[in-house]
Amino acid sequence: MSVSRTQSRPARPIYTAEQRRRRDETRWTLVQGILAPAQFLVFLVSLALVLRFLATGEGAELAAASVVLKTLFLYAIMVTGSLWEKAVFGHYLFVPAFFWEDVVSMGVIALHTAYVVALIAGWGSTSAQMLIALAAYAAYVINAGQFLLKLRAARREAPGGTGSAMDGAAPALEPAR
Repeated sequence: MSVSRTQSRPARPIYTAEQRRRRDETRWTLVQGILAPAQFLVFLVSLALVLRFLATGEGAELAAASVVLKTLFLYAIMVTGSLWEKAVFGHYLFVPAFFWEDVVSMGVIALHTAYVVALIAGWGSTSAQMLIALAAYAAYVINAGQFLLKLRAARREAPGGTGSAMDGAAPALEPAR
């Protein structure tokens, strides 16, 4: 018979009371709360453009520009997310509360960067480049899911069980940042 994690040891809270206070006071929480949904909107538009190109062969330039824009949003959210982690946890990245989210974020950034490098260097066909973008987007969706789960957990553990509107938002929907 197996023992569940909650029976064997309690889960580590995402935030201490002091970290929660710092999270609520830092401007980076608001910045992340704005950038994350904006990045998600850019992602949805770009995904549609990339899929349209792959299906029809039309709109390569617009699709490429949209992937570059999505990548710029990703870089912005990663930089501001690391500033958020520093303000809340005292370290720029890989704090225990967001370790795996940050690890996957690095993969997301690597894939987006691989697309941009391939585009600039002219490596591979446009279709091959767009497949790199799709791989980056798949990783982004996984990472966004990680952050949404963390947001949900932070809201549940908040005093009163509802949490602030920005609980865990600082890197919500990014990967990551």
